[in-house]
Amino acid sequence: MTEGLKEKLGEGGFGSVFKGKLCSGPFVAIKMLGKAKGNGQDFINEVATIGRIHHQNVVHLIGFCVSGSKRALVYKFMSNGSLDKLIFSKEGSVQLSYENIYNISVGVARGIAYLHHGCEMKILHFDIKLHNILLDENFIPKISDFGLAKLYPIENSIVSVTAARGTIGYMAPELFYQNIGGISHKADVYSFGMLLMEMASKRKNLNPHADRSSQIYFPFWIYDRIREEEDIDIQDLTEEEKKIAKKIIIVTLWCIQLKPNNRPSMNRVIEMLERNIEDLEIPPKSTLYPD
Repeated sequence: MTEGLKEKLGEGGFGSVFKGKLCSGPFVAIKMLGKAKGNGQDFINEVATIGRIHHQNVVHLIGFCVSGSKRALVYKFMSNGSLDKLIFSKEGSVQLSYENIYNISVGVARGIAYLHHGCEMKILHFDIKLHNILLDENFIPKISDFGLAKLYPIENSIVSVTAARGTIGYMAPELFYQNIGGISHKADVYSFGMLLMEMASKRKNLNPHADRSSQIYFPFWIYDRIREEEDIDIQDLTEEEKKIAKKIIIVTLWCIQLKPNNRPSMNRVIEMLERNIEDLEIPPKSTLYPD
């Protein structure tokens, strides 16, 4: 399929991804998993989870290969790559408009809502981040990389996780601090909020090189700007784009509430994204800070 793993698309903690072509014609992305952890649990997780999902905003698993210790997952190829490359793009590459960003954010929200509420099992992804959102030729977003995902019966509101899972900067605080609340689907809501913030601002949330300490952690800094009705410091925006950016940021501030109970469900997040900005309330800032 890959002509001897000729064209590499990228790599992560799991292994490397290569471009391939099926005999029947379509292009595919083939994820060659690195050394299997814990009896190949990541591989089994991904096949078991994603094999049962069919949704416009979740990447489509075509098949898998196992040969001795080698394991590969075969996905539909996404021609526009991962979202992080477009959001933090260098000059001269594809620039996403704020309308694109808004449509992508609603698509990702729909995909996560489906994982949480639309399958016969509740699927918690635990690694929602820009790198794991892939875009097809029409810029329709697809959630990918289910190596850390966990499946639970729908009625389970609190889940048991033995170790913190995810990526620093996107991980919900309850994965570190047990006194905040139990671990639930709200952990994905928090990660989605951090992803949204990076999409709206087109910058990473943590900026250790910021001029002023108040700007180091972007969510706190932007909260003050929104609260004081000041302009959002994003260059070259039209009035309409500023409205879209502001709406996304208000939804973000709800998603990244410190306590899981204060965060909306993903279905509620979709409702908020689809409402007029005038109908959205800003949450109290005190609920973003740990005691």
